[in-house]
Amino acid sequence: MTFRLHSPAAASRRQFCLAALAAAGGPVLAHTPAGAAAAAPDFAFDRLQRQTFNYFWETAHPVTGLVPDRFPSPSFCSIAAVGFGLTAYGIGAERGYVRRAQAAARTRRTLRFLLNAPQGEAERGMAGYRGFFYRFLDLSSGRRYGQIELSSVDTALLMAGVLFAGQYFDGDDPVEQDIRRTSAALYERVDWSWMQPRAPAIAHGWLPDVRKAPADLRVSGRDHSATAQARHAGFLSLDWVGYNEAMLVYILALGSPTHPARGDAYAAWTRGYADHWGAVEGQTHLSFGPLFGHQYSQVWLDLRGVGDAFMRRKGLDYFENSRRAAYAHQAYAERNPLGWKGYGSSMWGLAACNGPADVVRSVKGAPRRFRTYAARGVGLDGIVDDGTITPTAVAASLPFAPEIVLPTLASMVRQHGPYIMGSYGFFDAFNQSVPADVTLRHGSIKPGFGWVDTDYLGIDQGPIVAMFENHRSGLVWERMRSHPAVRLGLERAGFEGGWLSEGDADEVS
Repeated sequence: MTFRLHSPAAASRRQFCLAALAAAGGPVLAHTPAGAAAAAPDFAFDRLQRQTFNYFWETAHPVTGLVPDRFPSPSFCSIAAVGFGLTAYGIGAERGYVRRAQAAARTRRTLRFLLNAPQGEAERGMAGYRGFFYRFLDLSSGRRYGQIELSSVDTALLMAGVLFAGQYFDGDDPVEQDIRRTSAALYERVDWSWMQPRAPAIAHGWLPDVRKAPADLRVSGRDHSATAQARHAGFLSLDWVGYNEAMLVYILALGSPTHPARGDAYAAWTRGYADHWGAVEGQTHLSFGPLFGHQYSQVWLDLRGVGDAFMRRKGLDYFENSRRAAYAHQAYAERNPLGWKGYGSSMWGLAACNGPADVVRSVKGAPRRFRTYAARGVGLDGIVDDGTITPTAVAASLPFAPEIVLPTLASMVRQHGPYIMGSYGFFDAFNQSVPADVTLRHGSIKPGFGWVDTDYLGIDQGPIVAMFENHRSGLVWERMRSHPAVRLGLERAGFEGGWLSEGDADEVS
């Protein structure tokens, strides 16, 4: 299969794309937003998607199935990366990267380990509590890593992968039957209502080490009783309110058949939307600076033509909203107000990623702050930009705006491929403006190019695999549409339109 080439400019890029990555096949462009320019170069989807898939297939722990947060640096497990890995295995089976039986065996091993990993409120020796998981786990034991928190959003990302696995492996084989049973057991165990200490909002997380109410609650004047303090004990002081990656938390929490969040939870989530709506770089949309906030939930949720009350009033859906966010990032890079090297209309993309160091250095005569791991982005609440581009920010926007994403990916490969790509596809990030005298915390300086992170990050690899597939075939969206909890969660949140209005979810093509 090959792409349609829609313009002379696109055709001229064909040679360098194929030279940079020997194409093993590619799809016809799909899901292009209505009214969007349809100019895109030939691009080697299959090889890049396969390489990125291999991150999960080759680095996951052989016994536990847990996925490392990063590689090749020594690392703990990121539970969110496990969710992306569970999604990748079905995609790999569908694409023929591995045999279906292999993918099923890996998936079952991972799910069974998660189900049997100890859950409890003890500070040590546990993988989670009340169905939630700690954000980081020891790779080999599956126990809590350090003093990390029980995370609602990381658990949601895990559970999305768990649910996809149960939907994808739908055969009569005993292994696939067990995948479905284990998937259901893991999801139904999560007590979403418990994660609402300040209901109806859902909290960011919980720490077993905290045996008293957080200080901000004790002095808030809202409720000083012993009962209230016991209810709040250990919970992080922030709730998910406003627009970011946590929409998925609310949809899965509302869709639970066993321990759902309160029915008014989604209204609590959207009450912060007013502060996020406005024009950024000429694009009026619901703003969140880092692009991952526009991508993560839609890895699994098909929101094309589907809108909640807020979006219906604005006359658009979240898919279109994410398209506008991608265009805003491209426009910002083209404007390049800080004068970073390499930025432009075909070299952009800010999100959470590794960076070189936490230092301030003079760049072109002006002091510039560089960062290590940080959430970089462009939004109404400000700009975080130290010249570091992460390819996943672009690649995971592919379904939303292929007409600008494909040329950018092609430029990354053509211009920088030997520096920023390795055996698992794109390295996590690069920055061509880092002074050579900076003492680095991550990555290395490549002479003649600049700084490159030499790690891959699981939570950045996963969206590339999944969003490539959603663009190519819609596989993840299709399977998740047929899960009753996804439909129920969206309906309880007040979503209407699109596939929700077209009859049974499993009848939607």
